[in-house]
Amino acid sequence: MTHSRPIARRQVDLVVLSDVHLGTYGCHADALLDYLRGIDPRILVLNGDIIDFWQLSRRPCWPEAHTDVLREILDLSRRGRKVYYLTGNHDDALRRYSGLSLGNLHLRDKLLLELDGRRVWIFHGDVFDLSLLHARWIARWGGVGYDLLIQINRWMNRGLVALGRRPYSLARRVKQGVKQAVKFVGDFEATATDLALEQGYDVVICGHIHVPQDRVEGRGDAEVRYLNSGDWIENLTSVEYARGVWRLHQAEAAEAAPTPARSRATVPAEQLAAAARGVATGLRLVTCDDVDERLLTA
Repeated sequence: MTHSRPIARRQVDLVVLSDVHLGTYGCHADALLDYLRGIDPRILVLNGDIIDFWQLSRRPCWPEAHTDVLREILDLSRRGRKVYYLTGNHDDALRRYSGLSLGNLHLRDKLLLELDGRRVWIFHGDVFDLSLLHARWIARWGGVGYDLLIQINRWMNRGLVALGRRPYSLARRVKQGVKQAVKFVGDFEATATDLALEQGYDVVICGHIHVPQDRVEGRGDAEVRYLNSGDWIENLTSVEYARGVWRLHQAEAAEAAPTPARSRATVPAEQLAAAARGVATGLRLVTCDDVDERLLTA
């Protein structure tokens, strides 16, 4: 696909992206490339799971658009923009090099910023996931099930778009329907906000769970804004900060169709059940005492 560069880029103070999963079939690299070519962020934070090393070790999918995304990120760095790559679970192989800086490109595990007098804490969030700390193979098999679900969903959506109907997110439906997954998301968000309140941060930004969010939580006189940048598999979202305002930005997939539809898509029950088990398997949350403090504190 050929992309033309916009005449003017949108000025943004901070952009946070996470869970891009370059190297997987489900990555919407074309949509991400269009988004990156339309913005000029002073700081770009890549908040984990940008390159999917788990998938690269199995059966990688790496079309040219995935390379173009990396080129665009490097181009931002060359133009003087600060780029922070924060490690996640799918790119945790990079953690051994945390602290490395190459020009304007910085590799870290977490990032602490002060924006307009407010303390901002950014990290991926996989340190809360007990399955990753104690049973890595469970998380990997869960990832296999999720990849299967995304592939089925992409094939299905091509058919829906051909019929003039809107795409449908199977993964979102499965996660909403599996009580264990719903509880995991709620507990994840509560743990992140509780820790941020305890440590005196004004804003906390995570990824990992593929659920974009923007809300304010309070405890007594203290409050914290919790943001989750979502992903570029299902939601195509990012967190932006410009002129003192936080917002969630959502892009459109290249295969999206504007024609509304009310019909529901179906897939074979046995395939959906297998994928659902993969999504829900091993979703357990750590307590604050279990978290590796090196990944959370300055």
